[in-house]
Amino acid sequence: MDKQLELGLDTFGDVTAGTDGPKSHPQVLRDVVAQGVLADQVGLDFIGIGEHHREDFAVSAPEVVLAAIAGRTERIHLGSAVTVLSSDDPIRVFQRFATLDAVSSGRAEAILGRGSFTESFPLFGYSLEDYEQLFDEKLNLFAALRAEKPVTWSGSTRAGLANQAVYPTTDSGALTTWVGVGGHPQSVVRAAHYGLPLMLAIIGGSPAQFAPLADLYRRALAQFEQPDQPVGAHSPGHVAATDEQAMEELWPHYAAVQARIGRERGWAPMTRDQYTHQAGPDGALYVGSPQTVATKIAGTVRTLGLSRFDLKYSNGTLAHDKLMSSIELYGTQVAPMVREMLA
Repeated sequence: MDKQLELGLDTFGDVTAGTDGPKSHPQVLRDVVAQGVLADQVGLDFIGIGEHHREDFAVSAPEVVLAAIAGRTERIHLGSAVTVLSSDDPIRVFQRFATLDAVSSGRAEAILGRGSFTESFPLFGYSLEDYEQLFDEKLNLFAALRAEKPVTWSGSTRAGLANQAVYPTTDSGALTTWVGVGGHPQSVVRAAHYGLPLMLAIIGGSPAQFAPLADLYRRALAQFEQPDQPVGAHSPGHVAATDEQAMEELWPHYAAVQARIGRERGWAPMTRDQYTHQAGPDGALYVGSPQTVATKIAGTVRTLGLSRFDLKYSNGTLAHDKLMSSIELYGTQVAPMVREMLA
């Protein structure tokens, strides 16, 4: 397992704190590029950048930011986390990632999902009443596009295609594409139906609770006569020199994020006890010293049979310098420890 395991990072480009208040969106975007460059320098395998369309996240065009990172890196793979396919056009998404794949010499990966935020639907003229149908049809089209041959397709959410070729193509002939899911069995089976790798977004509860979904995915692959595919997981966290430092650095920023989103969705504010539990052995927060975080990641990899683990290292207004330190520790200390534990 250790030979196959990839360790990566994810960010939504959260607007971080500066010396005089929140940083501007342009500065946050420049900081994200610097974070991606550092991730490459410390030997990490992947950086994923999320798509959002709201004030507290700076990234609405992940592929553009990823292209900037591509121009300053050599080996790290570059992807979305996630691309909200439901409110985008599958052809344009494919073209953007195929272009990124070209300029990065084959390092692009699309992670497609429905997203946990819905601002993009009214922004681009889609109805939330069509939430399921939009993703079903658009993923169906995207899967056809990956063959890089003329496509004939029809549906109700966009114009049909009649033996239409789409360019550019990729050197490999098949753009690396994952399906990101939040825990719904139907979404897991859908990914298996298309033979696409599965990325589990584990943002609450116990990671072990996702083991039945990973098993379902593998059984569904077999039933659909698809080849084995990787399973990955994405979870939030923060690495510092000691457990106490990491917990104290992250707490006010993570609590503020949870409170802000909770007000929108009807959640109660997170308590310190809840935070401590989520950061413990059975929670979804990977917070602590390199040893603590590595031990927890290794346990999750074993439990779920993962091929990739991505740490969502950006958390609300947590400052850029703290993010850079967390990335460095993750790459130079956590990753080697995880690989040794799994060897």
